[in-house]
Amino acid sequence: MPAFQNPSFQERQQAAARARSAALAKYKARPPIDESVIAERAARRAAREKAEAEKRAAAVLAKEAAARAKEEAAEAKHEQARQAAAAAEAAEQAEREAEIQAMADAKARKREERLLWTEEDRKAARDARYAARKARQGRR
Repeated sequence: MPAFQNPSFQERQQAAARARSAALAKYKARPPIDESVIAERAARRAAREKAEAEKRAAAVLAKEAAARAKEEAAEAKHEQARQAAAAAEAAEQAEREAEIQAMADAKARKREERLLWTEEDRKAARDARYAARKARQGRR
């Protein structure tokens, strides 16, 4: 096997020139492209670009519609929460009013019952309060 010899600068230049001329000859040897083929390719490219643009536009519209639907659902949920809170507040208010009315009725009944008490009933109630107070003080 012969030893490798470094090519000189001129040999490298000649090899590069031969490669360039071979590439140029190969390029020139190609058959010319027909104008109808070029027009057909351009039409296909335009159709493909139009289809892609329509697809992107449809995707954007779908995304916007989904965002609007999500926003409307969130708004409806907030509205339901507000209505539920208002209903709960009204129920709570009605319950408080019912408690106040029941307490007022109980006080009125107690007041009417006390009017019907005799002196002995009053003394028994006073003695019961006194005994209860002494029992509470005795626990301490």
